[in-house]
Amino acid sequence: MSGINIGWAIAQLDGFIVATRVTYVPSPPNSIGFHRYTTAQSEVEIVKQAQIVEQILDRVVPGWRKLDVDANRKKWAVHHEASIRAKEALERADEVRTNLGDNAPEISASNLHPWIWSGAASLWQSGHYHSAVGDAAKKVNAETQNKVGRRDLSETKLFQEAFSDKTAEPGKPRLRRIPPDGSNTYRSVQRGAMALAEGIFAGIRNPLSHEADRELDEQVALEYLAALSVLARWVEESTVERTGDTV
Repeated sequence: MSGINIGWAIAQLDGFIVATRVTYVPSPPNSIGFHRYTTAQSEVEIVKQAQIVEQILDRVVPGWRKLDVDANRKKWAVHHEASIRAKEALERADEVRTNLGDNAPEISASNLHPWIWSGAASLWQSGHYHSAVGDAAKKVNAETQNKVGRRDLSETKLFQEAFSDKTAEPGKPRLRRIPPDGSNTYRSVQRGAMALAEGIFAGIRNPLSHEADRELDEQVALEYLAALSVLARWVEESTVERTGDTV
């Protein structure tokens, strides 16, 4: 549950649970078949709250839209039950971690580098992890192309050229993670960035492009996004060296 303001989320869920509470209204006297169900608050008010609550549910109860709930013509039944589940999950998150897990630190996808989450968020929240990772990789590639001004190269070749420790040439800018002072440390960080990019595009991006019909496990996909986040951060924080720049 890392990255979530739990108190705020519970308050939103509480309000929504109350708003969608259903009351049975029987048929008027001497009539049959006119019974109905009414919610505690108006449809307009529920719709407004649902805009926020659905985002909480996407984070806390993945797949909540597929809950097996006996709606019985109660429009908000699935939302109502999912909200009850989400509230319980948030309130007892620490207890569950303590008793069922090792209470280790968690990685929140929303706290990864903005290039990564902006490229993956909508697909991730709908459970399309394979596509989310693929789009995040495309985003890093595109942002790197923009930074060095090169559209003639992409993916592995792009990063090999960008993080090369060779001097910049006309039309071939370089990315420098630290000032190019010729030290072993400088050469090491350049080589490390290049190697990370090569590994990501050879070991993650390329296999994904050939396995479009195979969905990724959520944990595996999160680890892939974390690797992409490191690369994105290195690219963004690097200085661009162009022909004629002096060290």
